[in-house]
Amino acid sequence: MRASRLLSILLMLQTRGRLTAESLAATFEVSVRTVYRDIEQLSAAGVPVYADRGPGGGFQLLDGFRTKLTGLTENEAETLFLSGLPGPATQLGVADQLLSAQLKLSAALPEKSRAGAQKIAQRFHLDPVDWFKSPDQARLLPALADAVWTETAIEVAYRRGTTVATRRLHPLGLVLKAGTWYVVAERSEERRTYRVSNIQTLTATGERFTRPKDFDLVRYWTESSRAFEVGLYREQAVLRASPRAVRRLERLGATVAEAARESASAPDDEGWVRITIPIESLDQAAIDLLLLGTEAEVLKPRDLRRRVAAAAIAMAKLNA
Repeated sequence: MRASRLLSILLMLQTRGRLTAESLAATFEVSVRTVYRDIEQLSAAGVPVYADRGPGGGFQLLDGFRTKLTGLTENEAETLFLSGLPGPATQLGVADQLLSAQLKLSAALPEKSRAGAQKIAQRFHLDPVDWFKSPDQARLLPALADAVWTETAIEVAYRRGTTVATRRLHPLGLVLKAGTWYVVAERSEERRTYRVSNIQTLTATGERFTRPKDFDLVRYWTESSRAFEVGLYREQAVLRASPRAVRRLERLGATVAEAARESASAPDDEGWVRITIPIESLDQAAIDLLLLGTEAEVLKPRDLRRRVAAAAIAMAKLNA
């Protein structure tokens, strides 16, 4: 554990520059005294790390010092070869750079780690696109990625429904979600999420913007996507459902499936349970619940029950 922390401290000092004992202690959840002991261990091992006292001080490596990739464990080296997704890399326009980086990493590894990493690459492939779907067309993605990287303001023509509007954005980050690319951007000091495939045109203005220091892409995406899911469901429906219907609810998303499991009553004599699930609207719920067929009965609300029945009767007449 300590050896791993020492290596992590060394890599952090190499990549981030000067760091205080307090910040290192908070990162590794140890005491400041432990951090000082770790720094002494690094110095004893020949690592040129020194400390600056006073305000603005901290630990820093001697200029020009760099560690080598041979510090990677075998498992860490193997895991790195799982991080390259060839499809998204091609969409971003960095497929060649990804291949070059993997080749350089492979060449820098010890023989044993190199063989393990290549074995991983040959046996595991990550495909971020769901079944029966194609990845979004994202022809503007390379230009958008460049604007994110260089912190350049952009003007886009963005399609929302049947309308197209011009937006001036400060792009902060890109997210790949189930085969669909999104860009998180600031507009008029408000952060929003835009679907990349809905961007019709993109023009880099050449104007640089200052990226907010408090912005964390992972935290923003996690919180905003969760808020979107919760806000999507405005009403509830009560069903009597068979075990097969409960399993089929997985198709409506994790939020619905989880609500069904948590609200399920004890099974009746036929093995059916009473469940309460969130729904977007009566119209959408009527469409969704037809997927359950004769494996579920709508109990509440009554208007939803009538809509499902009417839709089922209409389908029966059409296919009679």
